[in-house]
Amino acid sequence: MTETLADEDQKLVVLARGALARAEARSGAAVRDGDGRTYAGAEVRTKTLTLSGLQVAVASAISSGAGSFEAAVLVNGDADDPGLATLHELSPQAYAYVTDAAGRPQQRLGGADV
Repeated sequence: MTETLADEDQKLVVLARGALARAEARSGAAVRDGDGRTYAGAEVRTKTLTLSGLQVAVASAISSGAGSFEAAVLVNGDADDPGLATLHELSPQAYAYVTDAAGRPQQRLGGADV
């Protein structure tokens, strides 16, 4: 994929990469809600809790009052991330980019033009 991300989507990449670096995780994610606010998270893996970075970011947004989403970025993530189901449950029109660890887009999921 040779798509160049819009500036607002590139901001999500920066936030997601920051979250995964702080947590020393394998992957991270960031979302933009319907009001333009952003939330980031890294994967959580303990004996009793396993969440993807996208699930963390979406849950943070919802717990902060977000009712809809515009976009998400999954850095070093997967197209079958369970957080995508929640993202699209609240906002079927939302799109997500899956990127490699460096933040280069590998796949676009969802959205009106896909």
